Amino acid sequence: MSYTAAIEQLNAMTPELYTRAGHPRHKFSLEEIRILLAALGNPQKQFPSVLIAGTNGKGSTAATLASILQSAGLRTGLYTSPHLERANERMRMGEARSQGAEIDDDAFARSFFQVLDGAHRLVEQGRLPQFPSYFEILTAQAFLHFAAERAEIAVLEVGMGGRLDATNVVDPLLSVVTDISLDHMEWLGSTIAEIAREKAGILRRGGTMITLPQHPEANQVLGEVAAELEVRAVSAVPYMPATAHAEGAYPVEALGAEISVDSPLKGAHQHRNLALAMATAVELNRSFGFPVTPAAIEAGIQQTRWPGRLERIEANGVEWILDVAHNPAGVWALRAGLRPILREGQPHAVVFSCLRDKPVREMAQILFPLFDRVILAPIQAARAAAMDDLLAAAQSTGVPATTAASVRQALAMATERAAGGTAVISGSVYLVGEARGILLRGMSGQEWNAQG
Repeated sequence: MSYTAAIEQLNAMTPELYTRAGHPRHKFSLEEIRILLAALGNPQKQFPSVLIAGTNGKGSTAATLASILQSAGLRTGLYTSPHLERANERMRMGEARSQGAEIDDDAFARSFFQVLDGAHRLVEQGRLPQFPSYFEILTAQAFLHFAAERAEIAVLEVGMGGRLDATNVVDPLLSVVTDISLDHMEWLGSTIAEIAREKAGILRRGGTMITLPQHPEANQVLGEVAAELEVRAVSAVPYMPATAHAEGAYPVEALGAEISVDSPLKGAHQHRNLALAMATAVELNRSFGFPVTPAAIEAGIQQTRWPGRLERIEANGVEWILDVAHNPAGVWALRAGLRPILREGQPHAVVFSCLRDKPVREMAQILFPLFDRVILAPIQAARAAAMDDLLAAAQSTGVPATTAASVRQALAMATERAAGGTAVISGSVYLVGEARGILLRGMSGQEWNAQG
């Protein structure tokens, strides 16, 4: 079967489809993904792994850690979610002097239909009560790919929560917990403490947790679960810069040597993600003998590529800033990161959209006052927020707002409004991914208007 057929079938696996078919929306155990993986030969047991959970920063931490391990010469798998443009982005393999290549189309199709066929057989045999979800299919694919490519280690980003996430079937060498805040409350709980308990589900009895001090409620829960499971806690504080407002490169001691931390991932909030990645790399060396060196840490940080995080693109006379901030904590981090970028006296516009389960008014109040104009764009997502709700949120800030008929048209509007200045694209991964593809294809404003 072809790659096109694989993507078409994958995209048909929406949460709404499962609900309409009478399947329960929530799964209350990992038993089903374990049954599926067992039928596929348990590929997740064929390589060691690091598991990373949290609300914000887990993708940046995972990408940085994978780059460090690749620089150390290790065949490193990287599994992240969601993707910006192509599902292939979620599964990467790389080693020394490599940024990690995403799974190619043929391998994607092959692994997809291997998982799909296995799932169908299990359902027909009555061994699975329902068909695997979109995320379960992709997670099983990633495990198959890493096993087939003989990964020496895999860095796995948890999709949502932790305790019941499909990635949590592995037995990780290390469990990393990034910053925890309110998000996905319909599934994870209505308080930071409840959400933290779900994230703490990636901890293993007698294992090791890498983390940083954060919200008091999260700290308390992580401490309680760690004590109960006799988990050893490793703080990443020693890998933070001496000043919280450090800009550019800064020195840190790692494995007995001073290294220069110079990451392409911008914003002060990235200091925490970099520290977690460094602490994890050091622990892999000290406790498990992985050949991580100070030089590999320094080079890996410098070579990290993680698009859509304060990413800057010059196009059509506008400086575009793309950031996938999609919850209040992420938007606060974006706002702080924009402080040195938005120059007084130059035009500024923001292109925005989000999903309907996000606190759009709160996000608008944080972000929109930085701009002269808000441009609201529709996104291709089943859970997209209604344009009327987006407009009402924008109007509540007092900033002039305009709606666009498409992302392409929104970019044309922003090009006209922010000519010679800066335009920010944020609020949803779906929006950033589509807009990024258009910008990188180099289409002119006239073409945007013609096709919008």
